Amino acid sequence: MPAHSHSHGPDTPGDAPPDPVVTERRRRAVRLMLYVLVPVALATGVGLVTLWPSGGTTAAQEAAQSFLPPGTTFPEATIASLETYECAAATGSAPAQDCARAVMVVADGPSAGDYVQVDLPPEVVAEGIEVGDELVLNRDPGVESGQPGYSFQDFPRGTPILVLALIFTLVVGAVARLRGLLALLGLGFAFLVLLQFMLPALLDGGSPIWVSLVGSSAIMFVVLYLAHGFSARTTTALVGTLFGLGLSAVIGALAVSAARLTGFNNENALQLLQFDPTLDFSGLVLAASVVAGLGILNDVTITQASAVWQLHEASPAAGWRELFSRGMSIGRDHIASTIYTIVFAYAGAALPLLLLFDLYDRPFWTTLTGSEVGEEVVRTLVGGIALVLAVPVTTLIGALVATAASAGSRPAPQPEPTEEEREAERRKERLRAMRAQSAAAPGGDLPPRPGDPR
Repeated sequence: MPAHSHSHGPDTPGDAPPDPVVTERRRRAVRLMLYVLVPVALATGVGLVTLWPSGGTTAAQEAAQSFLPPGTTFPEATIASLETYECAAATGSAPAQDCARAVMVVADGPSAGDYVQVDLPPEVVAEGIEVGDELVLNRDPGVESGQPGYSFQDFPRGTPILVLALIFTLVVGAVARLRGLLALLGLGFAFLVLLQFMLPALLDGGSPIWVSLVGSSAIMFVVLYLAHGFSARTTTALVGTLFGLGLSAVIGALAVSAARLTGFNNENALQLLQFDPTLDFSGLVLAASVVAGLGILNDVTITQASAVWQLHEASPAAGWRELFSRGMSIGRDHIASTIYTIVFAYAGAALPLLLLFDLYDRPFWTTLTGSEVGEEVVRTLVGGIALVLAVPVTTLIGALVATAASAGSRPAPQPEPTEEEREAERRKERLRAMRAQSAAAPGGDLPPRPGDPR
């Protein structure tokens, strides 16, 4: 088995049966790590019970209901006729802009089949809409006026998203097979925890740092074992992941306080402030940094754990220092590539914002330390520090536990040799003795056979 592999879990069922000594080492290693994981799992369960949202309507939800009237729906409608007109004259280098009045047929909801007129803004007309195209509308039930009102909401994207999701699932199943499909199932569980526990608990006034830590720990306990199986490698990765989560929370709390991050760096945060000014927005920045690091932290720790255990199985006599040193040579390569992943992922997501800064011609340092970019920089650096430190910690845990498990394992019993094997061994011993005597005699030749002229 190659030492530098990106294998993420135990051997597949189609592999050769594992050596009994290796199996015993893995079981002993899991027992050693359970002394750490069981208390953490119990604490996570207690945290879920303690921080679980009450289920009542929060202040933010009440404010949102007044912002979005009850009964508001988002039906799809088809354009029956379209009339464009100039709504903004050309100014300087900016061309004129066209708006449109569209008569549309509502496709679903309580007004299905009705013809309604909707004004379309220039950015929608610029997409080249035509008669027969479908759009998503915002239907105000009109409680006060008695007549429903319609406005443009968005373009329908259900079909392309579903097609891409289906292709993604098929590709994952074809390449990663059962393990990939189990990972998708774990992803569904992660979203369930996020939507049913973490978001409601934060809106209910729960502590952002504890909600994010408890929710993230619950996610990792399930998704790691679900995708990679219950093994020494997975347990090693889980310990390293939990360490990374705790470290990111501690460093993040210090960084958010030192940098005085308010969390008001976009319109969504300002809208949320209007709904509930009592929310801890600085804490939300911290919670976001913890949740954002889950995926990449999981990838790094499971890779390191797999590498250490493969190195140990290839060289069972190696000590923990040798395992740690060889494992870190793999980890350094992974760290280098992961740093690029973190930075470029943010650069791609924030590309429109970076373009605006380039147009404003603001000083680089002012842009970097401003609230819009500075919050993301701090969040990226916090996640990067926790990620990098999780590599040696996971490697060290794997090396220590692997060698400790080996020290307590007994070799598998060897079968008794047969009478034929014993006789063959005796013949080999006699031949070796004769050769030794011949080598010691003058001339170094074997004794002459009967009838030899010598």
